[in-house]
Amino acid sequence: MGKYDAEVFVAGGGPAGLSAAIAARLAGFDVLLADRARPPIDKSCGEGILPRGLAILEELGVALPCERVRPFRGIRFADATGQADAIFPDGRFGAGVRRTVLHEALVRRAEEIGVRLQWGARVERWTADGVAVDGRSFRARWYVCADGQSSRLRAQAGLEPRRAPTLRKGQRRHFRIAPWADLVEVYWNDRGQLYVTPVSESEICVAYLTRHLAVRFEDALRDFPEVAHKLAGAFPTSPLSGAVTLSRRVRRVTSGNVALVGEAAGSVDAITGAGLTIAFQQALALANSMRAGNLSSYAAEHRKITRLANVLSEMLLSMDRVPALRRRAFRAFAADPRLFSGLLAIHSGPSPRVTNSAREMLSLGWHLLTA
Repeated sequence: MGKYDAEVFVAGGGPAGLSAAIAARLAGFDVLLADRARPPIDKSCGEGILPRGLAILEELGVALPCERVRPFRGIRFADATGQADAIFPDGRFGAGVRRTVLHEALVRRAEEIGVRLQWGARVERWTADGVAVDGRSFRARWYVCADGQSSRLRAQAGLEPRRAPTLRKGQRRHFRIAPWADLVEVYWNDRGQLYVTPVSESEICVAYLTRHLAVRFEDALRDFPEVAHKLAGAFPTSPLSGAVTLSRRVRRVTSGNVALVGEAAGSVDAITGAGLTIAFQQALALANSMRAGNLSSYAAEHRKITRLANVLSEMLLSMDRVPALRRRAFRAFAADPRLFSGLLAIHSGPSPRVTNSAREMLSLGWHLLTA
């Protein structure tokens, strides 16, 4: 250790920071993580993890409690004109899990392998000696910024993006009711998307995403009478909570011995359902880069990890902004079910497949033009 208080210092104890800390510890580093909050840390999100994300959690040794997780086998898109289902290939499953349950599992694993955790500790700023936490400076060989989409450390490190992000609003509530589908359902209309994710055998998460910031959750439910009918009489098990979802790209994710992960490293709109999976992939890539002694490989891997999600995000947000385009896409999915399933396979598979993704995107573009 010598002159260091820790080999790796992680600022931020959400899923991105914890997975980065776990991966670094498994790579042999002494790791210190600090966060102002105390566990379990909650956040408004759709609470679905794609198969690729589950595989990485398994690789990190993070065990989700089976009784508090609900597997799902694919995605359903639905609007007033009909619906399209896509099933994960090769018998893979995603998992719906309450954000607090996921956070508890990550904390347990971090404690189990010896990550030093400082909760209730405010990470303040960079100093000449490292990073200030509650007025004390900590020195590390590597610094990991996982302090969210409004990261102050990112700005202080000179890694702040120049272009303003695309902003939408998300709202979430849980209901006690047995899931009626083994899919994550995404209901579309001209104002936004309503997500229904099973999170246990007796509970679902309902999340609403919209660019119309004045729309209330109750109004959104009335916009989707099929869901409202199914929820009639269901008991809410959580208060209504909200968050901003951003599409933001940063120019660089490393500077010297500083690396960004999670939403601090840029974000895709929650419409993709890929945020957690991207963070877990970044954690592995960053640990490998630190073990090699140079963060340049992480920067390259970060571009690969986010490329497909950015393309998919742009496509889905275009469908959100232009109803006619959405209707064309739904007709294309109905005309060729393999198209939707192929896109889902690329998005959720064990590894990015750039060649196949380009082919699928070109095929989708042709269908949209000719539908």
